[in-house]
Amino acid sequence: MLRWLVVSYSLFICILAADKLLIPMDLSQTDHLKAYGVAYHALEREENVEWLLNFRGGSFLLEYGERVERDCALSGVMYERVEPGQVLSLYQIIEENNMETIFLEKAPRIAVYIPENFEPWDDAVTLALEYAGIPYDQIWDDDVLRGILPKYDWLHLHHEDFTGQYGKFYGSQRNTEWYQEEVRINADMAQQLGFEKVSGMKLAVVLKIKDYIEKGGFIFSMCSACDTYEIALAARGIDICHEVFDGDPFDKDANAKLDFSQCLAFQDFRVILLPLVYEHSTIDVTNEAAARGPQTYISLFDFSAKFDPVPSMLVQNHTALVKEFMGQCTGFRHSTVKPSVVILGDIRGTDEVKYLHGNYEKGTFTYLAGHDPEDYQHMVGDPPTNLQLHKNSPGYRLILNNILFPAARKKELKT
Repeated sequence: MLRWLVVSYSLFICILAADKLLIPMDLSQTDHLKAYGVAYHALEREENVEWLLNFRGGSFLLEYGERVERDCALSGVMYERVEPGQVLSLYQIIEENNMETIFLEKAPRIAVYIPENFEPWDDAVTLALEYAGIPYDQIWDDDVLRGILPKYDWLHLHHEDFTGQYGKFYGSQRNTEWYQEEVRINADMAQQLGFEKVSGMKLAVVLKIKDYIEKGGFIFSMCSACDTYEIALAARGIDICHEVFDGDPFDKDANAKLDFSQCLAFQDFRVILLPLVYEHSTIDVTNEAAARGPQTYISLFDFSAKFDPVPSMLVQNHTALVKEFMGQCTGFRHSTVKPSVVILGDIRGTDEVKYLHGNYEKGTFTYLAGHDPEDYQHMVGDPPTNLQLHKNSPGYRLILNNILFPAARKKELKT
């Protein structure tokens, strides 16, 4: 025991005796988004990475070396070389304030649930990953159903309609080529996998993902993947699809039969059954958000870094205010959010919750409503967002917080 203490103490002294490389994440940072990529690649090399919660916007502290210094330089990421005495002062500041040091121990294996015909600009997360240089695997329904999910630490759900209603674009887009292609691809996949309906296939995928979370997986969803996932859980065994989607009538009593106990985040909502109405349920507040207009801001909640490290990780930013952005699901009606869920961000003075997080068994789920943090009202066919023009985007930082979140030591993730 004494020998172990001596060795540990010697190792500690050696660590403190070495220079560190600080990547500040406050307003001084030149490229916030690529900074996450630098941290990720250091983890890939099994180098020490510390996430300094609430210190200069959630900065990263790494072992100083030529490789990481070169990564920062090539990525345009601002960094500071910190001498041992300065490191001790830094730790003291963290100890005495609402700050915390979180040790990141592994580079998460990342999967993004997206169809084969997707374009990278269709989804903000793939844009963020591509820009930051963080690797990911593309998976789809057949991959999920053959049991590939346990291979991954983190799963992002594309802005998918898990109810089998193709985004409820029927009223406005049913004659367009892209909509017909989406219907064809999904119908072919359902037939290939032995399902009579696309809704049945999507439900099977939803349940596989729920099992993945239950066993310790982390999921991050945006846009309609948030609410339609929950609707599919509540409507298990109930036909909520109009015959224009699946060839037979929906259950007119569907709303009376919804089982909210199966949901992770939402309760007490109603499903909108009319096919020509471009809305899935009363969870979403898109109409109210649209009426408020673009000059609206999301307020991020302030958490105790020492006592609430998980929500603190998820809201790290260089600003407490993020510009609102629309989507198929723009925001969540507060009255439909379960009390057990942690609200991370909302539109103050309104009924809109924008960002939330929760636990389910051994895993977690995080939902961020809206489509693209740097495109207020992204429309079908709009050009892609160029992240070279948004290197310091606070909205995209929320996405990248989620990507590094599973890298933390497991004991840090217990809430």
